[in-house]
Amino acid sequence: MKVKYFAWVRERIGLEEETIEPPADVATVADLIGWLTARGDGYAYAFERPAVIRTAIDRTHVRADSPIAGAREVAFFPPMTGG
Repeated sequence: MKVKYFAWVRERIGLEEETIEPPADVATVADLIGWLTARGDGYAYAFERPAVIRTAIDRTHVRADSPIAGAREVAFFPPMTGG
C-alpha cells in the first residue's frame, strides 16, 4: 500500500510518501501506526501522540480502529484548522 504523510507528520518522518507491506498482524489504522512507530526515530516522533493524528484510507476519513485490509492508500495528517 502507499502511505502518504502531510504537514508536520511529513517533516518529522522525512518522507512525503512510501510504499510499504506491513505484516499480516497489522490489521487496523492503530496497528499500522504502532508498526510504523517501531521503524525509527522519525516515525516515533511523528506518531508520539497518535490520538491527534488524522487518517484517511483511499481518501475517506477513518477512525483508528478501522481495518486497513485492501487499502490502496493510507494518508496521515495532523488536525487542520481553517479560515
